[in-house]
Amino acid sequence: MATLVNVYRKNQRNLLFLCLDILIVSFVLYATFELMFSTITSYAAVASSEMLTMVAIKIVSFSLVGSVLKIHRIDWRYASIHEMKQVAIALLSSDLVLYAYNQFHFGAGLGIIIAVQGLLAFNLILFTRFLARNHVFDVFKPHSNHPGRKALIIGAGDSGQLIVRELKEHRTTVLHVVGLLDDNPQLQALYVHGVPVLGMTDDLERIIQEHGIEVVILAIPSLPYARRLALLKRIEKTGAESHALPMISELATGKISINEIREVKIEELLGREPVQLDISGISRHVEGATVLVTGAGGSIGSELCRQLIKFAPAEMILLGHGENSIYLIERELRGLGTETILHPVIGDVQDEERLEDVFRTYKPDIVYHAAAHKHVPLMEDNPLEAVKNNVYGTKHMVDVAARHKVSRFIMVSTDKAVNPTNVMGSTKRIAEMVVQEKARTSETIFAVVRFGNVLGSRGSVVPLFKEQILRGGPVTVTDPEMTRYFMTIPEASRLVIQASVLSRGGEVFVLDMGEPVKIIDLAKKMIELSGFTTEQIGIAVTGIRPGEKLYEELLAASELCPEANVFPKIFVGQTRPFKTVASVLHLIETLRDDREALTYLLLFIANSDDLDRDIDRLFTHGVKRMRPHIAEPRLADGN
Repeated sequence: MATLVNVYRKNQRNLLFLCLDILIVSFVLYATFELMFSTITSYAAVASSEMLTMVAIKIVSFSLVGSVLKIHRIDWRYASIHEMKQVAIALLSSDLVLYAYNQFHFGAGLGIIIAVQGLLAFNLILFTRFLARNHVFDVFKPHSNHPGRKALIIGAGDSGQLIVRELKEHRTTVLHVVGLLDDNPQLQALYVHGVPVLGMTDDLERIIQEHGIEVVILAIPSLPYARRLALLKRIEKTGAESHALPMISELATGKISINEIREVKIEELLGREPVQLDISGISRHVEGATVLVTGAGGSIGSELCRQLIKFAPAEMILLGHGENSIYLIERELRGLGTETILHPVIGDVQDEERLEDVFRTYKPDIVYHAAAHKHVPLMEDNPLEAVKNNVYGTKHMVDVAARHKVSRFIMVSTDKAVNPTNVMGSTKRIAEMVVQEKARTSETIFAVVRFGNVLGSRGSVVPLFKEQILRGGPVTVTDPEMTRYFMTIPEASRLVIQASVLSRGGEVFVLDMGEPVKIIDLAKKMIELSGFTTEQIGIAVTGIRPGEKLYEELLAASELCPEANVFPKIFVGQTRPFKTVASVLHLIETLRDDREALTYLLLFIANSDDLDRDIDRLFTHGVKRMRPHIAEPRLADGN
């Protein structure tokens, strides 16, 4: 009883229903007996005290059974046939008690009267629930005069109808649904929960303008990716705020919790279709082979391992210098139940003796070199460490792989090696040259794969933005005009694997990454996909960091090889010629202890249009008297 009282105290609507039900059963019982008793002369002399007794029996028995069945703890907004049955059982039970009482006092003859009053009471109770569901009672409550922002819903299917019903039933002042759009001709000019279908998606811009729409909700779960993206871009151009409805399947699988920030899918931020793989071509090269991945515990390296293991290599060597990250990727791969033999190896690419021992022990057939220092501002402050890891680490890997006659060697590079303005990009460009030079003389097939920013990797903006959104903002952006090309971690890994199959030796493979994205637009999209507005979270501009570019640079179309497109969305850049990198490495070695000169040299070499000529000038005039020439922007490759 205490629990029931507590429920009624917290929910006055249910207390109102209880009082209303008692009033209905009392009135119906009294009225029915008064009207029908007059036709039954043998019962005309029934005292009013007897009538009050029967009403009391009816009320008590109905309330007790109703309490057991919890009919006054039901949320009638979501009631169904089951809840109606509960009410019917409570009424029928109380009528049976009343019938038994009347049989004992009056004998046969009152069954028809009890049945009639029971049916009347049931119908009246259901009628009150119907009025409540349709908010008839709410007209007596004060409501805000502000109807909310004008909203348009794309999709009049189940999801769209759900949104309309929820907004209308909750009488929210946040959004006011003006209409719906749907491409089904049979729905045109019809109404969904009192809201009109205003037209088809072709009419989107016109309807937004005519009705002053402020918010557009995309509620078509089956919409193809390309069509979905096109609609969102059209909405963005109108200036209206856009939202995508989280799918019921996402809630069911735990990907989204109603009480939490919506998990942003990396694919939703990409802005294009993901790159696919040539499965058959890869299987022929990887299946049954021994594969070595450097930096196997990193974002790219670990995803390479996940993708490669699908092609059933005989053995996989997971090489990295961080013991915890190597442990985690090994445990994850073993959990897949694979037959591939896994070898977790702790080692550093700067240690050539350790690499020699690893190659001698495991005899890899294919090497994916993903180990590198990649953080731009950090490498600006630590240029020698960038050289040791990115340049010399790559040289050690290349030399050892060639000595052990590895079949294929693929180096993971970055588009920051294109006309670099920072130490990290410069060291990656020189590492590319090391790989390309070795490709000229070795039986091993050496190649480079270069791609843009990786969404979701450690150190990328996505984890940073997520953390800032969880803290309530603001999201920090270095410059409003900064743009980047993006891909997902799986995409980047697939490109590397695909390149290992396509390579004939010495190429620099580049992915067509679609249109560049403004970082500030990415921040806005992440905020919206997380379920907030930019007013709630906020965006702060912090200024460009040391070594950062405002725009990413790409190769011009004239600098592409005649047969550049070797695979859908993959092409090969035409490289600038050079004789040797030995002299470059010699110059770097002489400047190890001079941080400023070393940084200067790295940028000069990586941006040189004629490396052999400029190297001679450097030896003749000295490093500090030269000025690095930054070449014009190109389409994809910095060679």
